[in-house]
Amino acid sequence: MRGVGVFEFGAPEVLQVIDLPEVHAGQGEVRIRVHAVAVNPTDLSIRSGVRAERLRQNPPPYVPGMDAAGVIDEIGPETDTDLVVGMAAMAMVVPVGSHGAYRESIVLSADSVVRAPQGFSYPEVATLPMNGLTARLSLDQLALRSGQTIAVTGAAGAYGGYVIQIAKHEGLRVIADASPDDESLVSNLGADIIVPRGDDFADQVRKVAPEGVDGLADGAVLSELAVGAVRDGGGFAAVRGWAGTGERDIMFHRTFVGNYDHRSDLLDQLRQLVEAGVVTLRVAGTYEPDQASEAHRRLEARGTRGRCVIVFP
Repeated sequence: MRGVGVFEFGAPEVLQVIDLPEVHAGQGEVRIRVHAVAVNPTDLSIRSGVRAERLRQNPPPYVPGMDAAGVIDEIGPETDTDLVVGMAAMAMVVPVGSHGAYRESIVLSADSVVRAPQGFSYPEVATLPMNGLTARLSLDQLALRSGQTIAVTGAAGAYGGYVIQIAKHEGLRVIADASPDDESLVSNLGADIIVPRGDDFADQVRKVAPEGVDGLADGAVLSELAVGAVRDGGGFAAVRGWAGTGERDIMFHRTFVGNYDHRSDLLDQLRQLVEAGVVTLRVAGTYEPDQASEAHRRLEARGTRGRCVIVFP
């Protein structure tokens, strides 16, 4: 079975097509024949060795990938599920050692897998699970009520776009950042007010919301540069583990999406939002397995709108 992974950490060139042993579904598990895998910033961290000490707790190869879309081709014995063999499906994967989504076949707990949105390609579907669930978790942590205001940094990105669309669906007012080239995109995603992207984000938000926003989803990882946008007692959701400053009674949340690994209920809600046209799926480009390094280089160069996707025909 083909996969894409690394034996040594480094630049995109260390990614290679590798041979992995065949896997089978056990009790409570399903196997997906993977056709598409999104490329995310976490994948770059695995490849480059940013988390090398933790990664080396398992032997190489190390296979990245948190998003899988494909077809269920095996269901383990005594597995209580509505999933069936032959169903198009998607899942979020938490990579451990060689157990990452960059592979032709992956076994997952049945409560991590849901039916794919109907009418969408595998590459499109692969852009949803991890980023969609991360957006869902940030919104759950902030726990804002309809009519309140949320600010979003990195609004043109995958996570930021999902936050905007879900927040608008739930009745929130959205203030989002954008470069001049991205203003149309962010507006179409549903932002009510667009402010210039940059390190002065907090000042820009205060110009349009002098009292500060009720919550902030920090997709651009501005961290302390964005805190000033939040009102006293508001909420701040950080996607890279930033613990916050503890100031002005702001509640700082660390959005670690691995906590939603088995939340097929929430992933299925995202599926329904896609089918209803509330959430849109964006593919920046598709790559064969032996082109994975190119996909990583493109993401590292920044500016992609949507996700690069590796396809396994």
